Amino acid sequence: MCPWLARLHSEGVFFVTRTKSNILFDIEYYLPCSDGVILDCMIRLIGPGGEKYPTLLRRVVVQDPETGRNIAFITNNTDLPAATIGAVYKDRWQIELFFKALKQNLKIKTFLGTTPNADKTQIWTALIAILLLKFMQLKASFGWSLSNLAAMVRMNLLTYRDLFAWLNDPFQTPITGPGPLQLELDLS
Repeated sequence: MCPWLARLHSEGVFFVTRTKSNILFDIEYYLPCSDGVILDCMIRLIGPGGEKYPTLLRRVVVQDPETGRNIAFITNNTDLPAATIGAVYKDRWQIELFFKALKQNLKIKTFLGTTPNADKTQIWTALIAILLLKFMQLKASFGWSLSNLAAMVRMNLLTYRDLFAWLNDPFQTPITGPGPLQLELDLS
């Protein structure tokens, strides 16, 4: 993990990650704590692979308000307040849940294209589709779960119906008028 973090740092990427319980480090100095932060300090990794990340890292320990457990993070960002580092990790988890919903509901398992542009197009298309599904879920008075809505839209994609009437009452049979009469063929 250390070589990867070192590469991210050298490319100017800001990261926040949870620490494992067996991480070996020396504390270089402490930083002031506030806003529910238990510990904020600068560390140097000393365990196996620690030499591959030669610069100092910031270790922040916060208490989860819901469970009361202490959660330790390491980051290469020294500018943000320690409470913000915890909030960044929490928001990162929301992004993970979003992509999980995207993969489950839109059945995206692999990329169809072979170029970066094709992959970006597929990702943008999936994001637009999930945004439309979330909008439909928000506007519907029927209690749709996102997965049920995605499945029902997939099943009814080629049927002609009033969208919002269908969203609010999906199990009603649509009223259809009589079909066009067959024209008579004049053979004379």
